[in-house]
Amino acid sequence: MKETAPRDLFPGALEMMILESLRRQPAHGYALVQHIQQRSRNLLQVEEGSLYPALQRLLKGKLVKADWGVSSNNRRVRTYQITASGLRHLEQQISSFERMFEGIALVLTPSKSSAT
Repeated sequence: MKETAPRDLFPGALEMMILESLRRQPAHGYALVQHIQQRSRNLLQVEEGSLYPALQRLLKGKLVKADWGVSSNNRRVRTYQITASGLRHLEQQISSFERMFEGIALVLTPSKSSAT
């Protein structure tokens, strides 16, 4: 079976996972990749080619803010932090995702009373 990749996710899924990760604590790009990979038990592999465009969309939408700093290994990194509007957006996205997931589950679950 093929491993799930970010391009297989529904639109907005990566942004939602980034925001959820940043809700826990500010992070730089590599830390976000590691967090998503760990939390998904290595089912999701986020590539830089997907991560940084998603972060740029979130910055442009003012859902995250970024500051330059120095990492623990003395490298220059950009650390991202969720904004208040990012938190509101995340809550709306999670609610919408849960409703969508519930609907999909209802369609995929065999009905006990279906007459065939």
